Amino acid sequence: MPRPAIPVGRRVHVRVPATTANLGPGFDTLGLALSLYDEIDATVSGTPGVRVTVRGVGSDGSVPTDASNLVASVILDVLSRKGAMVPGLDIVAHNAIPHGRGLGSSGAAIVGGIMAAKGLLEGIVELGSAELLAIATELEGHPDNVAPALFGGLTIAWLEPSGPQHKKLNVHRGVSPVVFVPAHTVPTKLARSLQPAQVPHEDAVFNLSRSALLIAALIQSPELLLSATEDKLHQDYRAAAMPDTHALVRLLRDAGFPAVVSGAGPSVLVLCERPADRLAAAELVAATSPVPWETLMLAVDFKGATVAQGTASVPAL
Repeated sequence: MPRPAIPVGRRVHVRVPATTANLGPGFDTLGLALSLYDEIDATVSGTPGVRVTVRGVGSDGSVPTDASNLVASVILDVLSRKGAMVPGLDIVAHNAIPHGRGLGSSGAAIVGGIMAAKGLLEGIVELGSAELLAIATELEGHPDNVAPALFGGLTIAWLEPSGPQHKKLNVHRGVSPVVFVPAHTVPTKLARSLQPAQVPHEDAVFNLSRSALLIAALIQSPELLLSATEDKLHQDYRAAAMPDTHALVRLLRDAGFPAVVSGAGPSVLVLCERPADRLAAAELVAATSPVPWETLMLAVDFKGATVAQGTASVPAL
């Protein structure tokens, strides 16, 4: 049976939010979508091969511009899974999410590729939300970043024998994220390698209480965020790989700001109780930190990844 060919000229536009995972105690479970976006234009071409134009982050040559590009390889992988093909593919990637900083850039690229494939397959094969999450988790390795990138908001992600699952929650309107981004990167693989195989029982219980409290703080009681973002499972173990990050988290928390390591770091996330607190946090960092940090005052993204053909924008869920 011949594989269906997607028509030459079909074009989709994808928008994917940055994400921050863990949020302190919710290691490998909690994730939050943020209002910083990578955008992708993918067009089926009659010219064989894959061509990628990178704009913004990665345009310095650090990101591949052929079929080995992560977005491109994911698009081709999903099309192959669904038995479809394209004669050629032209991609323009507009990247705003910093790479290697703990803001879900690889998860965004994977989700962007999956959503582009979903749009290209429209009318040929349908991809539901459960399958989108399953593919994204398989390619990323864990669901904590890809779930909020796909669905937006605050997500709880977990694994069952049937596959990855998620629950999306709406965040209290007062919660106001600010992210402090350093100039240097820390590889996620290095950060994860510093985790011990076992942790003390009392530390596990501590994090269970704080992760439960964090859900309540984020959706109902932001005044509890400082206590709710305490962690004993991963941040201190990774401090040796990112001493500046560890020092900034301590500086902010000692001043009463709910600061945590964003994902695997080295960026620092502050989940402020109200928008005005972000300015105070930024002023503290600017006045006292011995190293420079880029300040990103963001909102929670509630929509997640979208794909558009023409003027219609379709979310992942």
